[in-house]
Amino acid sequence: MKKSIAWAVTLVTAATCTLGADLPAAAADGTKATVATASSLGAAIDTSKLDPKTKALVDEILAKLPADWQARRAATAAKYGIADTQWADALNSAINPGDYQCQDTVLSAYTDTLLAGADQPALVFFLYLLGAFDLPTYDALLFGSESKSDTFGVDGEYTHQLTSEAKDLKRFWDIPSTGIQVMPMHGPDVFSSPERTARVLAAMYGGTVEDYLGLAQLIIVLVNYEPVLQGGSNPMFTFNAFAYSDKNSRQPLGVSDRIIVGDGVLQGMKAVGLGDTAPRAILAHEFGHQVQYADGLFDNTTLTGPEATRRTELMADAFGTYFLTHSRGEALNAKRVLDSEKSFYQVGDCGFTSNGHHGTPNQRFAASSWGASVADTAANQGHILPSMKLDGLFEAKLPDLVKPDASN
Repeated sequence: MKKSIAWAVTLVTAATCTLGADLPAAAADGTKATVATASSLGAAIDTSKLDPKTKALVDEILAKLPADWQARRAATAAKYGIADTQWADALNSAINPGDYQCQDTVLSAYTDTLLAGADQPALVFFLYLLGAFDLPTYDALLFGSESKSDTFGVDGEYTHQLTSEAKDLKRFWDIPSTGIQVMPMHGPDVFSSPERTARVLAAMYGGTVEDYLGLAQLIIVLVNYEPVLQGGSNPMFTFNAFAYSDKNSRQPLGVSDRIIVGDGVLQGMKAVGLGDTAPRAILAHEFGHQVQYADGLFDNTTLTGPEATRRTELMADAFGTYFLTHSRGEALNAKRVLDSEKSFYQVGDCGFTSNGHHGTPNQRFAASSWGASVADTAANQGHILPSMKLDGLFEAKLPDLVKPDASN
């Protein structure tokens, strides 16, 4: 099923293994899945490992939740596309994994450290089950709006770069783009406000904001109990960048077309040495998804499942790099652009059976390299290809981009 959210990164499942696979109940689209019972939940988090004060808080939170809270959370995740991430653990697939080179990256090694050393790992696990790591994402998706006071990055260090690029992207592409909002996502903004936390819980579980104010306050206390979570500042809470549009959505949200860039993904790129141009690459990639929404390119294919998602993600890589390299885009030289495009190599995945499969690291880098070459080798350097023309070139190149590359 096509989602209207194109996720660039969301790492909670990567940090907590395959927990999500056992949680969902009846999804919003009718998909059947498994619900963890209250007893299995208690066994899973092993509350005996929590200190008495924390255990009392966890028990109080569970008492305030709807009886079917896990089913509600799962249905909400399915509705908004939360489960379709490229960081879900990969299994063997119909696409033979042995035919492809697919390896861990330095970014995945970095994310492995983000929740390491927790004083109470069972508390972190419980917050994951509760959906706490998704709260900033829901907040930005459902309630965010662009503002002149927005800052990008923990210390606002990417604000000028990304706000300037957003204007350039709107001028560059041949789609209606004045209504596309580009906004940041900051974890502490949510976990310092019971009202904001409560409105997201109401959206997730159903009910009114007032119904969840008490629960929101308890969750905020719990987040502040565990030092590794840094009061919501841990990059794990905002390791997301995504594009959303109501266009062609089966369940429109009634919000503007938007691109959201979390602090966590920017921190991650900086941590692995890609903080210079990777933020530009991320924004250009996500704007590529807005081009796809506007041109109807998500449905313009005979591919289905993982291969369909891989196509749109590799296309966004190529579109983004075309813009970054083009003389009328960011006009970055090819080497610098491809250095930045290593950010997409870093978030390549081996989830060949997942509907959130974004392409292997090598495939993503190949798509980016191809996008740069289209701009670099153009006879008329000042001409911007119409997006549908660029799509036609990409569709012809796609089989070559995804061909097996493993050495036998």
